[in-house]
Amino acid sequence: MADNGPILVTGAAGQLGAVGRTVTGLLLERGLPVRAMVRREDDRAAALRAAGAEVVVGDLLEPADVCRVVSGCRRVYFGMSVSAGYLEATVTMTAVAREVGVDALVNMSQMTVSQMSIQNTTPSRQQRQHWLSEQVLAWSGLPVVTVRPTMFLESFFPLAGPTIRDRGRIELPFGRGKTSPVAAADVARVVAAVLADPGPHLGRIYELTGPRSQDMHGVAREYSDALNREVTYSDIPAEDWERALKKMGSPEHLTRHLVAMGELHRAGRYDRLSDGVERVTGRPAMSVREFVSLHADEFGGRRS
Repeated sequence: MADNGPILVTGAAGQLGAVGRTVTGLLLERGLPVRAMVRREDDRAAALRAAGAEVVVGDLLEPADVCRVVSGCRRVYFGMSVSAGYLEATVTMTAVAREVGVDALVNMSQMTVSQMSIQNTTPSRQQRQHWLSEQVLAWSGLPVVTVRPTMFLESFFPLAGPTIRDRGRIELPFGRGKTSPVAAADVARVVAAVLADPGPHLGRIYELTGPRSQDMHGVAREYSDALNREVTYSDIPAEDWERALKKMGSPEHLTRHLVAMGELHRAGRYDRLSDGVERVTGRPAMSVREFVSLHADEFGGRRS
């Protein structure tokens, strides 16, 4: 496979999870040239440039921007935060990638897509857009590798961090549903490994989870072990969670997505387990306890 030109990483200055930013760093560590696409010039863009990336500013919803940043790249990582314009951005990227003739496009999707069809969707418009986006990429004939992570462990920072810090409780409307959240760092390791050598992975779909599927009481026990203090799970009504999300200033599109995610957890739709991280990278996915130990300060610190 041709190895000419930089590898394009979209969302390279992303915040929650920072998959694009981590992928950029991992590729640079391998000595590979990276073109990092960001929305604006800021401290994060400056840090990427200082690390050795070619930083380009652009909007995934502007075809001229996408054409400009893809031009000259043979490999592309396409990832975008939860957004009402996600499907439009995917179609734009697909059209440009076909015109340019990329050798590999790694698409960040969601694990819920594997249980979806035209007749079986979810209440989340974001998840529906991911399903439609996968259809578009399949129709395009592009050399695609699809990555489908489950819920990110980093999601607990804004969703449960405050209640863990203040009350020692994870307050979510997940009921007794099981979940197997995955660390964004593990997802980034998979993406970077595929981009570094796409050939063996073309056409594949990798579902990515943590190493254990358990209900939220089990997750709370892992928090307790990591923080050396009691953390419990409190199942709250979906209506209360929706009000809390709106109070946080969550945009309507994101709020509806998170509320749907809660409903799907309660229904057992996140009770999934995959060894995709280890198969691609040779290392198992991080456990909840390991993750919380690394980010203890985000949850109020560890008691000595």
